[in-house]
Amino acid sequence: MWTNINKWSLWNADLEYCKLDQPFKVGSVFTLKPKGAPAVQISLVEIAHEKMFTDCTKFLGAKMYGKHEMHVEKNGLRLTTTITVTGMLKYLWIALVAQKIVDKFSLQMDTLVQLALIQKR
Repeated sequence: MWTNINKWSLWNADLEYCKLDQPFKVGSVFTLKPKGAPAVQISLVEIAHEKMFTDCTKFLGAKMYGKHEMHVEKNGLRLTTTITVTGMLKYLWIALVAQKIVDKFSLQMDTLVQLALIQKR
């Protein structure tokens, strides 16, 4: 479910939609449309099948990377997302975008897990 970009809005209430018309592979680009904000183009820049993927959003003077990792542990599966912003205007984009994303991670991951459990049944 985490890599099914077209269904991200099912577990992320802040999104109008996400759309990936290409295979889930390095170099593919998808559109993410937050509620109340313009759509952005995001590239998949790193993928390790069933382990992790990294996406990249380009802003004026900065790039934001989202690294999404899945770790199998003895008590289950741990999902980790790390946001990194680079570039001359990184502090601006951290304040405008990245921090707001990070603040909602816990709720989004809880919703994702609940949806995954329902689908598993």
